[in-house]
Amino acid sequence: MPKIYLSPSTQDWNMYVTNSGSEEYNMNRLADALVPYLRANGIQYRRNRPEMTAGSSIRDANSGDYDLYLALHSNAAPEGRYGQARGIIAFYYPGSAAGERAAELIAENLRDIYPLPDKVTTRSTTSLGEVRQPRFPSVLAEIGYHDNYADAVWVEGHLDAIAQQIARALTEYFGLPFIYPMDPVRGTVRVSDGTLNLRERPSPEGRVIASLPNGADVTVYGEWEGWYVVHYGDQVGYAAAAYIDT
Repeated sequence: MPKIYLSPSTQDWNMYVTNSGSEEYNMNRLADALVPYLRANGIQYRRNRPEMTAGSSIRDANSGDYDLYLALHSNAAPEGRYGQARGIIAFYYPGSAAGERAAELIAENLRDIYPLPDKVTTRSTTSLGEVRQPRFPSVLAEIGYHDNYADAVWVEGHLDAIAQQIARALTEYFGLPFIYPMDPVRGTVRVSDGTLNLRERPSPEGRVIASLPNGADVTVYGEWEGWYVVHYGDQVGYAAAAYIDT
């Protein structure tokens, strides 16, 4: 199953014009909203912590293996234009086809909900460390301008919608169906013979990543067309719902 490094901003000094808190605070709220969508869609993740920096987040990510580095930020206009800019920018590293595709999908999905869709763009850059330094495809999404009152209010009032659209982009990027989150429930594997296959995709042809014995306890995070998204041990995958009692 895919695994991302999730890096909400650690900039606790960048305050929202609405006095709702800092960029760090609001982007961590967005990450909190995104996590149930990641779990429901079988996307594993590791997340940085507020006490970290961008540099330590990159080092932490580069010590592991991930399919995508996703940084969540909000923007601010340069001096002299305070409060005058609006929009969303998804940055990627030039020459990274995978990073560009992920950025384009995130932008495409956010255009569906942002009030000024023509101001949702993608851009290549070499100046942002969280785009340049991860050793796998990376996207840094600047979601609105927190020095613009209308943008700040929009971000604060649409955290779940933003999270959902980012999750839709990620499922498309990884070739997975989009699944709405459900309250996680405990389940028990019930097979009369052998084991239950845990697969990387919701299909009988999906690669088997684990075998679940009869009576195994699992956590179910989502359901799609007769398949459960299941967490078992350190594995996350899809299992036939007919063989799991909840």
